Amino acid sequence: MFGKRVKSAMAPERPTAPIPAARQTARPPAGGMSPALPPRLAPIGVARSERYAELRKSAFKTLIENISLTELAALAPGQAHGEIREIVGEILALGGANLTANEQEQLIEEISNDMLGLGPIEPLLARDDISDIMINGNRDCYVEVEGRVVPAVVQFNDSQQLATICQRIANRVGRRVDEANPICDARLPDGSRVNIILPPLALDGPSLTIRKFRRERLTLDTLVKLGSISAEGKELIEIISRARCNVLISGGTGSGKTTLLNCMTGHIEHGERIVTCEDAAELQLQQPHVVRLETRPANLEGEGAVVMRDLVRNCLRMRPDRIIVGEVRGPEAFDLLQAMNTGHDGSMSTLHANSPREAIARLEGMILMAGFNLPSRAIRQMIVGAVDIIVQIARMRDGRRRITHITEVVGMEGDVVIVQELMAFDIHGEDEDGGILGAHRFTGISRPRFMERARYFGLEMRLMELMATVEFPERPTKERGTAR
Repeated sequence: MFGKRVKSAMAPERPTAPIPAARQTARPPAGGMSPALPPRLAPIGVARSERYAELRKSAFKTLIENISLTELAALAPGQAHGEIREIVGEILALGGANLTANEQEQLIEEISNDMLGLGPIEPLLARDDISDIMINGNRDCYVEVEGRVVPAVVQFNDSQQLATICQRIANRVGRRVDEANPICDARLPDGSRVNIILPPLALDGPSLTIRKFRRERLTLDTLVKLGSISAEGKELIEIISRARCNVLISGGTGSGKTTLLNCMTGHIEHGERIVTCEDAAELQLQQPHVVRLETRPANLEGEGAVVMRDLVRNCLRMRPDRIIVGEVRGPEAFDLLQAMNTGHDGSMSTLHANSPREAIARLEGMILMAGFNLPSRAIRQMIVGAVDIIVQIARMRDGRRRITHITEVVGMEGDVVIVQELMAFDIHGEDEDGGILGAHRFTGISRPRFMERARYFGLEMRLMELMATVEFPERPTKERGTAR
């Protein structure tokens, strides 16, 4: 097609974007104290010259004109990647492109990503230290690294290239996004959450937001190392999970609710049958007996939609040991509480709320908004009978995500739901870089309400020893730089 192909020597390794300073922060000290963070991070990525961009666009156009997309689609991913790299190398050689070896390797990789992957955002997806990617039109891109949002240099040819990438993501999971359906929730193959919104709703061009998962699956031990919870708090969460308590994980947007839910599911027995219900499949359960369900939007005729409530109700007919709902936002809250009250112990879910008590009010509000004509007292009694533990997680002002409360639902006094804190995070002050200093502490409850449940599962002595041996940390004396 391009004359005789000459196999060149192996190109040097592709340069990666500079690692921000936050990657070199020390691990959190013992005792639950929070690690320090640098005050700011450098932008990510390297800007390319206009000449480089024009050369890339020209090579891509020549590639499209001289290959068969049908034959390319029939190849295995690895084989297709190799063919594209070889052909683009010939195009650059025949065109007399005056590039360094590193620039040529970078250009070939970018064109290969455009053809087979997600274009300019592939390098960001490959970095494990990035947790969120936020693209606002074809010119602005930001990423979250170590809890801090920083700009990233990502160059799209135009808005159409970004829109094509958005459509490619949606098509992979059987969704559609275009001017007629400009909003779409989707996921990447690794479970990363994706939200897309296109013009005319997005005024500055297509908007793409990706909540990215780490390649290495996080565990509760990892959260201890990151300072999100203390070692004693981690053991308490393990007991809660193994004792089949019904758990709600509460927190704000981006606080790490799904990550914590994934960590807690790691302590479910492998012999249990688990059914998960999600809007976009994100949970990464390691147990062998898992049934994963996902909602479906309506088609162009407005028919065929399967909402979360349909999935939760169907779960009850699937003989689950546990039901795990990715997030409750509406009427499905009623069905989830019904399931928790009818023998599906150990069920878990997440919801948006800023405190454990607010989470209870949110649950009540969801049921009332669904149109159920029930008195508030009846709804609260249902919540008290269904929910055992509320775990509150928050993304604090220093960018770190921490479990701030582990709260037990005790019962009712009159029309008021009574809760008691088992563990809380105390803020002691700030370091010189603005990082929050604090520690997790037990509140002095020696016999939680779920003690009987722990006894049933043979965990009573472990729970009693945990509550009895924990020492309460003293507040440090005020020093320069601490909060007053």
